[in-house]
Amino acid sequence: MKLFITGISTEVGKTVVAGIVTEALQADYWKPIQAGDLDNSDSHKIKNYITNTKTVIHTNSYALQTPMSPHAAAAIDGVTIDLNKIIEPTTDNNLVVEGAGGLLVPLNDKDTILDLIQPEYKVIVVSRHYLGSINHTLLTINALQEKGCQVGVVFSGNEHPTTENIILKKTKAKFIGRVNEEPEFNKDVILKYAVSFQKQLVNW
Repeated sequence: MKLFITGISTEVGKTVVAGIVTEALQADYWKPIQAGDLDNSDSHKIKNYITNTKTVIHTNSYALQTPMSPHAAAAIDGVTIDLNKIIEPTTDNNLVVEGAGGLLVPLNDKDTILDLIQPEYKVIVVSRHYLGSINHTLLTINALQEKGCQVGVVFSGNEHPTTENIILKKTKAKFIGRVNEEPEFNKDVILKYAVSFQKQLVNW
């Protein structure tokens, strides 16, 4: 199984969810494009979240210095992101792929994160409640469904039934689970959620 993790915006809990899914499936992990924070990147965070010994964390195709949209960070580094150079790692294991920001974050003058999503990927959308999040979530899921993707949703943050119910009703996306507010996310917390998500993921 290959799962792509995207969010409705930045800072919605995408890497935490990627860690949970990676741990639940003991999957390999790959973030094709990392922009900024290279000494404490999302790959580093995943390594610190998981307890299993099966996961392999694959190298970024692009590791950019500046915490900006990939196209802008690449320009500062004097490179242009080329989709042909973003080559999925070879593995016999399940693979979790983490995007950067939302679906339409630009990679260059032509391509966006959406263009990284391959036909065989199932996509998990991380939705965090804020004013406007229903619109952002529906737009994200609609773009993925128009592309023909199977879509699941993880809600990040404390439960908000009216928001969650309308999103699931309108999109028919698969509900994977919810990640509540936590004092911190460490190996024990990630493992707890991994156990609770595992059945939904395996049966998808």
